[in-house]
Amino acid sequence: MSGVKRDRRLTPFSGRIAHRTLQGVVSSLVFTEGEAARIIAPVTDLCAAPDGARDRQLLFGAAVLIIERRMAWTFVQAQADGYCGWVASDALGKPLEVTHRVSAAATHGYRTASIKAGEVRKLSLGATVTVFEDDGPFAVTEDAWIPRQHLRPLEAPEDDPVAVAERLLNVPYLWGGNSHDGIDCSGLVQAALMACGLACPADSDMQWAALGALLPEGAPLQRGDLLFWKGHVALACDATRLIHANGHTMSVAYEGIAEARARIDAASEGTWLGARRIARA
Repeated sequence: MSGVKRDRRLTPFSGRIAHRTLQGVVSSLVFTEGEAARIIAPVTDLCAAPDGARDRQLLFGAAVLIIERRMAWTFVQAQADGYCGWVASDALGKPLEVTHRVSAAATHGYRTASIKAGEVRKLSLGATVTVFEDDGPFAVTEDAWIPRQHLRPLEAPEDDPVAVAERLLNVPYLWGGNSHDGIDCSGLVQAALMACGLACPADSDMQWAALGALLPEGAPLQRGDLLFWKGHVALACDATRLIHANGHTMSVAYEGIAEARARIDAASEGTWLGARRIARA
């Protein structure tokens, strides 16, 4: 690799094979255009190494670019946020243009147009699907029938990130989690913003660097402002209350902003960085 240190999380280089855009940037014997694919598991870990620690998770329908296949593990780059890592090879399928996003906290895909028919899979808020027929109480997707009220067209994003985050209240905290089964602070923020059609990196340090304008210390907070500590992020519900996935309650929970700042500072869990506001149309 060149003398410039690159963030491995955003570098499509498996250590053996690199994307062609990295020619002249990293030392690799093989460069590739990559192969388009999508996630076909309800949720799958995106790992730092084959069978290694989880960095993040990818949800059903997520588009990825395959860089290298190694038997049971495949190195990919996620299309939505550029995050790179290893996923289980059996979590990958052929690409398919998605049309809708799961807008409920969670839903099920059924074998036929009946809730009594048995489910094919559970899907989390943020999962994406291709709807072929949207007539009646169920939307027909590739291999499952999903309740229409649990889906939202991609062309109609939501307008309140806090309302999206609130659908995941009491979901258990999970480091690197991105789903209704478990989620962390940056995963919650990313899910909330992306449901509103806003680009959002995956980790809190990336979000701090990329999102919104820094507010002066003491400025009145508004709904949807992002509150940052080193290693932690939350969403302001209003001027006095926030919502976050946190290790204190081990869940997605409300907390007073002043109380959260005092608690985190006292426990030396993180250093307060500031608040950022995302411009909205």
